[in-house]
Amino acid sequence: MLKAFLADESGATMIEYGLIAALVSVAAIAALTFLGSSLQKIFNNVATILTSV
Repeated sequence: MLKAFLADESGATMIEYGLIAALVSVAAIAALTFLGSSLQKIFNNVATILTSV
């Protein structure tokens, strides 16, 4: 019974998908955080130019 339990890999695929989803989430959060500050600077520059016109 213990041998059959250790050989059972039916849940391994779901765990792998969960780890991949977590990695993608962390990468997306990091990218959005980095791009968020850049986009804020761009929109501030555009707002400054539009108010001076």
